[in-house]
This record gives sequence, structure tokens and C-alpha cells, in this order.
Amino acid sequence: MRKILGAILAISGTIILSLAIFQYAEHRTSINKAMAQANVLIDMSREGDLYVEEEQVSLAGKAESAPESAPLADRKAFDPKPNDVIGILQIPKLKADLPIIEGTDEEMLDKGVGHYSASVFPSDGEQIVLSGHRDIVFRNFDKLAVGDRFIVKLPYGTFEYEIKSTDIVDKDDTTVIGPMGTEVLVVTTCYPFRYVGDAPERYIMYAYPYEGDDLI
Repeated sequence: MRKILGAILAISGTIILSLAIFQYAEHRTSINKAMAQANVLIDMSREGDLYVEEEQVSLAGKAESAPESAPLADRKAFDPKPNDVIGILQIPKLKADLPIIEGTDEEMLDKGVGHYSASVFPSDGEQIVLSGHRDIVFRNFDKLAVGDRFIVKLPYGTFEYEIKSTDIVDKDDTTVIGPMGTEVLVVTTCYPFRYVGDAPERYIMYAYPYEGDDLI
């Protein structure tokens, strides 16, 4: 009887592990496909015929020369639809490049980092919310700390943010989403990071426009 029970447990464990590996591989395929689309989108925006002025103003309020080889699409024309691939989130500390998808439904989060549609976009001067699964796109998030940076690449520009603070809230707490009166990139994921199953909390990072001269 014990041998039979042991065999059943071994088979069950193998099936569960195989399913987990299959699901992860499926997610990676979707993410890689979305990343390829994001790279094409950004490259095309640099090759288009919509240019910014000779000088562009950074989020920190400093005038910067716009490289002639890097034309930017018009912000006013940027109006993505749900499930569109809209850009790239770079996390230098983790050496990660991730596709950004418009929307935060499960379908979107399976392909990359989701942009909460009720929030705004970089340069709009308000709260920008990005969310992702801790075990898919936001792996190793426990290595990030205050002072680390996020880079958001969209068809109309590249924007750099520095993590200023973090928070942990209940998974049902929606008070972190809403007007903040200034430009803030809010990045959220499930917590604890290594929790098995539906995590009970959310880890929040608040990143503000980077004001230093050493842009990455």
C-alpha cells in the first residue's frame, strides 16, 4: 500500500512540475513575441517622419538636444488600444528589457508588463501605473532598492525614473491608484515574492522622474 501511495505521489509531483514548466515556457514564448513587436515599434518610431523640435525638454525641466537620428512620434497621436504592445520597460539593475502591454487583464499580464489604462503616460504629469507578475516578468524584484531606476521607452520618447520609496499593501487595497498631483511611475507586483499561490499582498514602488545628469 505504501509503495502504491508513493508511486501515486511521485506521478502527481511529476505531472504538476511538468505543467508548471509548460506554463512557464508558454509565458516566455508570449513575452518574447511581444518583445519583438515592442522593438519593432520603437525602431519604427525612430525612423518615421514625425520629429520633435530641435530642443526637447526633459522631465527634469532641462533642455536637451534631440539627436537627428532619433525622431520621435507625436504624443498627441499616441492612443493605444487594449492589448496593444506599446513600449519597453528597462530595469538596468536587473539587466531586464520587458514589453509593455496596454491593459492589466490576465491576458495582457501573461505577455508582459501591463499599463493600467485608467492611469496616464509619461510626460502627462500624473500617476503612471505598471503591473506585472512576480514569477513571470518581475522576477528578482527583491533585488531592487531605493535609488535604482526604471526606463520607459515609448514611440514618442524615452523616460527615466528613480525609485524613491516602496510600500506593501493588501491585495484588495486600491487606494494606491489615483491622482498624485505630480508625475510618478508606480510599479506593482504580487507579494511576498516567493509566495506559492495567490499572494495576499502587493509590493509597490514609487519612482519619480530622474533629475541627475548621468542618464542611463
